[in-house]
Amino acid sequence: MCSPEEEALLRLEEVFSATLARVNSLVLLPLLETTPEPSDPQGRECLRLLQRLHRSSQRLWEVTEESLHSLRERLCHQDTVGLESLLLLQHAERVLQVHLEYIESYTSCVAVQAFQKAAKKRREFWRGQRKALWQLLPGVSSEASVGTALAQALREPLAHHVQQYVLLLLSLGDMAAEPHRTRELVVHAATLFGNLQSFLRQALDQALATQALWHSLSSRLRDVLCTPARRLLQDSQDMPVTVAPLRAERVLLFDDALVLLQGHSVHTFDLKLVWVDPGQDGCTFHLLTPEEELSFCSKAPQDRVVWQWKVTQAVCQALRGKKDFPVLGADLEPSEPPTCRCMAYTFRAEGRLCQATYEGEWCRGRPHGRGTLKWPDGRNHVGNFCQGLEHGFGIRLVPQGPEDRFDCYKCHWREGRMCGYGICEYGTDEVYKGYFQAGLRHGFGVLASAPRAPQPCKYTGHWERGQRSGYGVEEDSARGERYIGMWQADQRHGPGVMVTQAGVCFQGTFQADKMGPGILLSEDDSLYEGTFTRDLTLVGKGKVTFPNGFTLEGSFSSGAGKGLHTQGVLDTAAFPPDPSSTRKRQLGVGAFPVESHWQGVYGPFRDFVSAGCPGDEQEALLGFHVQNSRELRKSQEYLCCERTQPEPCADRMEGILDELLLHREPRALRECLRKALSNSLHPLGKLLQTLMLTFQATYAGIGANKHLQALAQEEVKQHARELWAAYRGLLQVALQRKGQAPEEDEDTETRDLQVHGLVLPLMLPSFYSELFTLYLLLHETEDSLYSQGIANLSLFPDTKLLEFLDVQKHLWPLKDLTLTTNQRLSLVRNKCFLSATECLQKIITTVDPREKLEVLERTYGEIEATVSRVLGREHKLPMDDLLPLLIYVVSRARIQHLGAEIHLIRDMMDPIHTGGLCDFLLTALESCYEHIQKEDMRLHRFAGRWDSREPW
Repeated sequence: MCSPEEEALLRLEEVFSATLARVNSLVLLPLLETTPEPSDPQGRECLRLLQRLHRSSQRLWEVTEESLHSLRERLCHQDTVGLESLLLLQHAERVLQVHLEYIESYTSCVAVQAFQKAAKKRREFWRGQRKALWQLLPGVSSEASVGTALAQALREPLAHHVQQYVLLLLSLGDMAAEPHRTRELVVHAATLFGNLQSFLRQALDQALATQALWHSLSSRLRDVLCTPARRLLQDSQDMPVTVAPLRAERVLLFDDALVLLQGHSVHTFDLKLVWVDPGQDGCTFHLLTPEEELSFCSKAPQDRVVWQWKVTQAVCQALRGKKDFPVLGADLEPSEPPTCRCMAYTFRAEGRLCQATYEGEWCRGRPHGRGTLKWPDGRNHVGNFCQGLEHGFGIRLVPQGPEDRFDCYKCHWREGRMCGYGICEYGTDEVYKGYFQAGLRHGFGVLASAPRAPQPCKYTGHWERGQRSGYGVEEDSARGERYIGMWQADQRHGPGVMVTQAGVCFQGTFQADKMGPGILLSEDDSLYEGTFTRDLTLVGKGKVTFPNGFTLEGSFSSGAGKGLHTQGVLDTAAFPPDPSSTRKRQLGVGAFPVESHWQGVYGPFRDFVSAGCPGDEQEALLGFHVQNSRELRKSQEYLCCERTQPEPCADRMEGILDELLLHREPRALRECLRKALSNSLHPLGKLLQTLMLTFQATYAGIGANKHLQALAQEEVKQHARELWAAYRGLLQVALQRKGQAPEEDEDTETRDLQVHGLVLPLMLPSFYSELFTLYLLLHETEDSLYSQGIANLSLFPDTKLLEFLDVQKHLWPLKDLTLTTNQRLSLVRNKCFLSATECLQKIITTVDPREKLEVLERTYGEIEATVSRVLGREHKLPMDDLLPLLIYVVSRARIQHLGAEIHLIRDMMDPIHTGGLCDFLLTALESCYEHIQKEDMRLHRFAGRWDSREPW
């Protein structure tokens, strides 16, 4: 059986539905019949608002009809249809939303007096409708205006209906069983519509106050400020407040903006970008905006509390993007707007940001976080900001000239200027990858022109305040030259080495980009000491020392097309110099110590370690490892802030340091360092890859000159020392983070053992290609003689070669020679000492000097094992027996460029091997190499003895 409350609810819905229909036909439809279309903006705005009100009234009528239908279903089928099926209970939020839309539409019309304006346009019509209209409003005075009557006719039915909803729903709630689901629905609906009743009163009050405000303002101010959706929340005329520094005459707080009126000026502040900062004084509080900091002061503390509270709640409402429901500030605890927000704003004040638009994250009135900054002239910056300034990773585009060309800066920023590592692509097609300070190139960096530029050029080295200064390498492809040395103020200044594509080298002192006196080494090892022109032409006084020891000293000059002229003394009496010493003349070693070469590379790493390896700085550390297009594209995407999830740099750094602590034993440490150096994201791997870049820039291509071999060799050793120091620095940071005692400082001997025994073998492969090329060039003549000797010795069969090398016959492994029926012993080749030969051939399969020495040691073991097998007993070979056997094995192994291999091993091997077996064997291998170069004369003598013996 249905309750009396349900029946009353049914009657209420029927009356409300009928009232809505009458209001629609008697009020809304006539209000919309405005012919023709209004020509003025205000008229069109009023018509739009009335049309919107008509649509919301129609939806309200439709939902009321649906509610009626659900009530009738309940009354007709009481046994099968429960109370919870009522639309008002089952879909209370939907019903509520329709009511809110109607209230919003109605109050917008009230705020701009849309009813009065529409009634005024059809004054004669409404005079004829007064009787019918007043029948809808029995309580309204007959003296009231038509506009007031229209407004009341559209408001009173809704207000009465909501009030009755609340009363009936509360009665239904008392009737429903306590734990039943129906009671929960009834209580929920009663709460919603109770809040709606309060919201309706507040919305009407705000609309009427806003309507009154527009009447109090001049037409110019009204045109600027009046919008239908805007509501007045507080007026300084009702509650006085003063504002500094603008000294506003009137302060208006709307639900979307704070407006300060100052004479004819109107200052509008979007509430979404207003931060409330409580003041220390009881009568003062502060507002922070993107370009102003305002102080609000009231005479009484309670007035300050009201203003501050209302501004705070209005900011919260503006950020939510909708009016507060149930009512503004109804919560027991006042809402606090978030400190960090995401908004767009165009700056107006003069300065570097004038007319620029920032869109992104804010904090306390300043761009803070990720965002985009765009200027009207086409400049834009995308990246991270801190307290209003570019700070962190970012990318900036700067248009250049009328063409579609831009300078693109992808780098780290600090306090609005480039600082740290960056990649800059210029509109001229030049690219700079390196460090900045205060917006200028500073520290290590690489500037390269486009490969197809008219004068392609590349500089790799140090910068100071935007200019090349310190140690650096410049390659001028157009002139075919490479300069290695010191710079100052963008000019070559100080000691330096010039290398040309023709193989000519100059070493001397430069002064303001001009060559001073120096030495010149040609491809044939001729040496000139004196003065030169820019293109390395001999001019003035000088001395030439030829490879054969002759000298020419005098004055040199040259004319166009006339060749080189000289007046001087030619001395042919000198003894010929040692060819090996002539070939090994080296440049650069004494001119600038290797310790000072790449401080701009080591420096940022040391600073990173000194700062405790902060994870947020790791990404900016030595980014020169980005080489291929895929990695570069990924880097650009990050710089453009297209990532949704930043990489956990801090966590990765923590893991790296923990890994170092876990692997401190020698064997584990070797594997740990190997992985670190091969990982381009590890700090040690980044450092190594950057050093590889500098090495290639110095010694590859034009720089591949034999006179630079010693400089390159020393530089590689210095890199190994620095990498070990870098590891030690990281380890100390790891220990410090774990609260453990730091390791004691190493002495020089211990450090050198670790550098040569551990680090150098691990990092040498990264430099091996360029370094070994220099060894090849330096020992080219020796290796050529050696190759000829190997070619001659390869003609010998095994027995003839053993005889030729004076190997004692009882040591010949004849048992190893397996003959066919048609084969003779003297014709067999490459069978004797085969295991030793195959072992020695593996010396070229590794770049590690330690492993090369191990190959040599195993080769010696294989030779002794073969001899012991031949003799049938253990036998230790004396040097007299070992050398010819080793020459035999070397000749059969046919290792190319053995001289370069031997010298590289000698230069790079661990000092721990000095004086030991490995050193002894390497010395023996050197002797074999020298013997093979000198075998031509003996071969001719031995060939005569072959004729008297059996053929071969």
